[in-house]
Amino acid sequence: MSGRTPELVSVIVPAYNARHVIDEQLEALANQDYAGPFEVVVGDNGSTDGLHEHLEAHLLRDRLHLRCVPAPEVRGASHARNAAVAAAAGDLLAFCDADDRAHPGWLSALVEAASQYDMVSGALENMSLNSQEVADRMLMQPPEQGFAFPGFLPFANGCSCAVWRDAYDRAGGWDESYTFAGEDVEFSWRVQLVGGTFGHAPRALMAYRVRTAYRELWNHSARYGEADPRLFKQYRSRGFTRNVFAFPVLFTLLLLRNPLLPRALTRLSTGQWLIYAGRMVGRVRGSIRYRVYFL
Repeated sequence: MSGRTPELVSVIVPAYNARHVIDEQLEALANQDYAGPFEVVVGDNGSTDGLHEHLEAHLLRDRLHLRCVPAPEVRGASHARNAAVAAAAGDLLAFCDADDRAHPGWLSALVEAASQYDMVSGALENMSLNSQEVADRMLMQPPEQGFAFPGFLPFANGCSCAVWRDAYDRAGGWDESYTFAGEDVEFSWRVQLVGGTFGHAPRALMAYRVRTAYRELWNHSARYGEADPRLFKQYRSRGFTRNVFAFPVLFTLLLLRNPLLPRALTRLSTGQWLIYAGRMVGRVRGSIRYRVYFL
């Protein structure tokens, strides 16, 4: 793997009704400092907002070698990504989301890190794309720190990562039965468990868009919480374990730091509390749905 250089990078963007936000991401991709050739392939997951027509006539179409691939058959980002990959020509696949914004060095950093690994995760920040009040709802870890469940394999976020096509093929692509959350964790682990190497690119920075409505924030967090027990059931035989102290600690925290108390005492914003509470409720729902205890 040492020194591997792509002939062409395909930037894969799953999208659903993203016409109102995708231009900011496309402009960011057009301003990348990466010197090599790359294309942008959008997987349209059945949008009804005119996204396909918007991209067909986009001003950056030629500059980005932009294509929009219809992918309405299965709901979810996994299917949209797989459909876009099938139409892409690159030997290195970089993934981002339509509603975020790549920093100028994002693609260069991913390619540099991928020279040593089969798959690499990028970093996230939430300060440049959101207001201070909205950004405060989600605590972000430092870019230098990768992502992992304690004691198990690292993983990438689907909105900022890259994988070589041969590693993607060995893993079998994204699991399309994961429709709303957890698919990036599952794919990252599967790449590694079939023999792929995994690294982190802290300079591959993506500006992450935080949900502004409390209901969206709750639903988003609950969906990720519901995916956790499924991941546990699928990968506990491979060494993924649950933290037996996590649930009582989190439950106590949510009681003592609920939004009805003054923030001077709780030190949590309403948005932060909703994220933690949504994840916990999602894990309860997921434990029931998948008939496995993961709290």
